[in-house]
Amino acid sequence: MSDLKSADINLIQRIIPHRYPFLLVDRVEDIDGYSSARGIKNVTFNEPHFQGHFPGKPIMPGVTIVEAMAQTAAVMVGVDMDMADKELLIYFMAIDGCKFRRKVIPGDMLELNVETTRGKPGGKVWKFKGRATVGGEMAAEAEFTAMMDMPAG
Repeated sequence: MSDLKSADINLIQRIIPHRYPFLLVDRVEDIDGYSSARGIKNVTFNEPHFQGHFPGKPIMPGVTIVEAMAQTAAVMVGVDMDMADKELLIYFMAIDGCKFRRKVIPGDMLELNVETTRGKPGGKVWKFKGRATVGGEMAAEAEFTAMMDMPAG
């Protein structure tokens, strides 16, 4: 169990395998063990999905918002279980109760609040509840299940 309460982009990249253009969280803060955390995603016009989603009206795709919540959860668990440099892989198993309430556009700071609803260190299947907000206004929420593929040892 780690005492770290945050993860910068360098630690994030040591925990999860995602890279440009699919690394969707810039920082994870307020890590409370494997119980909860808050991710930060600074949305910029330079992201490749804005070329086609939508020309002249850039909107962050909802699926990437859910993915950003999942990456936040993976970093939270990875920090707590000291998984830096250990080739942790994470796979979606289910997404439930997903709702979108607000467009997320370039210039927004997306806050990704996640909490664990099922899972424990060493376990493979985890469930999380996520809520994405911009300026306190809900953009999306979902419950999701993931399998953590942790290396032996």
